[in-house]
Amino acid sequence: MSATTHSDMLNEIKEVNLSYLLLAQRLLREDKPTGMFRMGISEQSAEVLANLSFAQTVRLAASNQLLCRFRFDDHTILSALADKGKTALTHSAIIMAGQDVEQIG
Repeated sequence: MSATTHSDMLNEIKEVNLSYLLLAQRLLREDKPTGMFRMGISEQSAEVLANLSFAQTVRLAASNQLLCRFRFDDHTILSALADKGKTALTHSAIIMAGQDVEQIG
């Protein structure tokens, strides 16, 4: 992998991190319980995220590791979402609602 490609990839990771953190903060500040559910995080994590200053958020986003996680480890959920029907989306929401935060977050 060339240095430019590697650098581009790190910049993209940082952009994803910042977008994720800003979305998470907005979701949590507007409706904390719904934000926690949609993100699959605990109340303690939600408190930390919601209370980060902008400078802290930018510093955290600068990590070279993705801060978000692909939470559809279960093939049933992923298959239901890929089905794209409204019933499939409802079904996947029901399955995810039944999982523990530690399991999906």
